[in-house]
Amino acid sequence: MYNYLTREAIDKLKEEIEHRKVVVRHKINEDLKEARAQGDLSENFEYKAAKRDRAHNESRIRYLEKMIRTSKLIKDTTSKNQVGLGKTVHLKFSGDNEIEKFKIVTTIEADPMKNKISIESPLGAAIYKHVTGDSVAVKSPEGQYYVKIENIE
Repeated sequence: MYNYLTREAIDKLKEEIEHRKVVVRHKINEDLKEARAQGDLSENFEYKAAKRDRAHNESRIRYLEKMIRTSKLIKDTTSKNQVGLGKTVHLKFSGDNEIEKFKIVTTIEADPMKNKISIESPLGAAIYKHVTGDSVAVKSPEGQYYVKIENIE
């Protein structure tokens, strides 16, 4: 499976990798030196915490590098009036009078708590490339529902 990423998302991942390799590694190594200097490592909480932090940091670096390595670069080829990457969509769900706003993003940038949905999510995939006024059926694990695209910014 590919990780569909924009050039901007890949650049953000590369920045995080660089930060973790240069800044975070250095801080963790300093913490390890300080903890070792305290003597007995078998009961040294600071030493164990620093080792755990180092393992977490290295794991995150490997994860981010794999995401980049397995990514597929995508560009938004939608027209101005179509739902596409980076656009904010105003949706009206069937049976609901309220209009909700969602920003369409790549998987790595998705944050449902901030109404940022991935183009690979059931909702994102269903509305992708549709235009204002379209009613779209969305197939989700909980069943099918409908949304109407009220506006695209």
